[in-house]
Amino acid sequence: MNDSQAASPPAPSTDDTYRFDDLRALFINCTLKPSPQQSHTQGLIDKSRAIMDGQGVATEVIRAVDHDLAPGVYPDMTQHGFTTDAWPELYEQVLAADILVVAGPIWLGDNSSVTKQVIERLYSCSGLLNSRGQYAYYGRVGGCLITGNEDGVKHCAMNILYSLQHLGYAIPPQADAGWIGPAGPGPSYLDAGSGGPENDFTNRNTAFMAWNLMHMAAMLKRAGGFPAHGNQRSEWDAGCRLDAANPDYR
Repeated sequence: MNDSQAASPPAPSTDDTYRFDDLRALFINCTLKPSPQQSHTQGLIDKSRAIMDGQGVATEVIRAVDHDLAPGVYPDMTQHGFTTDAWPELYEQVLAADILVVAGPIWLGDNSSVTKQVIERLYSCSGLLNSRGQYAYYGRVGGCLITGNEDGVKHCAMNILYSLQHLGYAIPPQADAGWIGPAGPGPSYLDAGSGGPENDFTNRNTAFMAWNLMHMAAMLKRAGGFPAHGNQRSEWDAGCRLDAANPDYR
């Protein structure tokens, strides 16, 4: 299955209260393997994506390693010595999504180098503002999926979720899920006999993550975004301290 194909979705809810046809979700797969190589991370993405598809969310997957992303922490690294940089185009896809899920493998107990690069490039645009003077990622929600055959799911999730909230994403409850199998070298998620796709703990957390992302994204979107009071960089820069007066350091 390639990144443009989702797993067969479960039967969608018949309650229109839980239809999310106005939402878009973007999964960024931070595997080290270029397409069309099999990605175990993609297998877990497909489970989460199928739940969202079943409720009307428009979903998309990007395999980051397939794109020529320059390293760096500026929005367009071609302005800083690199000849090519695919990030400005991918950033437009990020902004078009109400839900962002960063997904990747564990290596040496930590996030992959590609995951770290994606976080850096998200960070590169964190100073940009929306039309209300807030940071550009406000009004969106974030989550993460982790796969591997060694310990480190919670460590990797903490790093990603902290990074996303620091950049402006809202993080709902249970916003992460992962699978590692037995600690130590062993089968990966999609390997025959791994038990990964059937694992009840992983499937439960993946389902809760998908639903909580949809719930929070819908609440934010239908409320017109995150309230623009006390968090507008444009107002702060203009001298408005919003009840947080500058201390007198005399």
